[in-house]
Amino acid sequence: MANEEHLQIIRRGVDAWNEWRQKNPNVWSPDLSGANLGGANLSEANLFGADLSGANLSGAKLRGANLDGANLIRANLHFQETDLTGASLSMASLGGANLQGATLRGATFHKVYFGDANLLEADLDEANLVESCLAKACLIRAYLRRANLSRTDLREANLFGAVLSAANLSGANLRGANLSEAYLGGADLTGANLTEVNLREAKLGGADLSGASLIETLLIGTDFCSASLAGSSVYGASVWDIKVNDQTKQQNLVISPPGEAAITVDNIKVAQFIYLLLNNKEIRDAIDTITSKAVLILGRFSDERKPILDAIRDELRKPEHNYLPIVFDFQPSTNQTKIETIKTLANMARFVIADLTDARSVLQELQAIVPGHPSVAVRLLIKKSAHEYGMLDFIRAYRSVVENTYEYESLEDVIGSIKENVVAPAEAKVKELRPRG
Repeated sequence: MANEEHLQIIRRGVDAWNEWRQKNPNVWSPDLSGANLGGANLSEANLFGADLSGANLSGAKLRGANLDGANLIRANLHFQETDLTGASLSMASLGGANLQGATLRGATFHKVYFGDANLLEADLDEANLVESCLAKACLIRAYLRRANLSRTDLREANLFGAVLSAANLSGANLRGANLSEAYLGGADLTGANLTEVNLREAKLGGADLSGASLIETLLIGTDFCSASLAGSSVYGASVWDIKVNDQTKQQNLVISPPGEAAITVDNIKVAQFIYLLLNNKEIRDAIDTITSKAVLILGRFSDERKPILDAIRDELRKPEHNYLPIVFDFQPSTNQTKIETIKTLANMARFVIADLTDARSVLQELQAIVPGHPSVAVRLLIKKSAHEYGMLDFIRAYRSVVENTYEYESLEDVIGSIKENVVAPAEAKVKELRPRG
């Protein structure tokens, strides 16, 4: 409990307190522990080294107060009326303190201990938190605009929805912190430790993360538009639906784990894939299988035409052919997404089989595929009674298309001669286009 003499002096007012402190320099740590100072005006008070552990300072005016080295562990500084604007709290202890909604704008917290402190919705704009410890602190929806958090320890802190625009977090340790939906636009995170941090839906537009550690970091829907990720480590990062633009710097992203020779890429979206490609034989085998055996089948999936395409697919997957058939059903109305998908599939295919019977949309897609994929062989099929579209001459003119369109009469006709009339001409064209394929 508080020293009664010390308590009586501070209740007389700041002037009386400061005068007493000046006359009693030997009293290094005035004991105000557990004192009820709620709403007190302590602006400019000399509280250097004071023991305020467990004290009630809710709503107190501490503007410009000297709290350097003070013990504020589990102190209650709750409510927005608690004003620490411009106060100095260097090397103070605020572990477990309740600072919910407190005004701490511009305060100095050099090497302050905030472990487990409640800073929910606190105003820390422009505060100096250099080398402070905020491990496991609650900073949900806190304001830290232009705050200096250089080399600050924020391990496992909860910064959900916090605003850290233009904050200096260079060299900060944020390992395991929750920064989901936090706003960090323009923040300086150079060299920061963001290992295992939750950055889901965080806004990092224009932020500088050069040389930062994003190892095993959760990056889902994270906005990196115009940000710099140059030289950052992204090994094990979970990257889904992130936002980047032409101004996002992604050079020299390190995808190898710590302690191993550095392997770098220049695109965070493909970093995980490249690492798996280099280190996972199953992935490499799967890609080799796709590129050497995939056959893209195009056609119209009407009730009449679907059995033909299904039969071709079933035949191609038999051991004697051993292909990997990929069927893509184009409806009469197409959109950009389908066009891009078909281009991607064609780029992976060994060859393409396209049934043009009653399928004008397929012809339109071939017009998009063939000119841009000169090394992908194309075998055209059509039922003898079907109408040939005028655009077919344009497609046939390309070297990648097997010269004569195979005309069939029935499903049995196609399956019975698939090796001779479909597979063999397509494979001959593959060898012509890709002699080493």
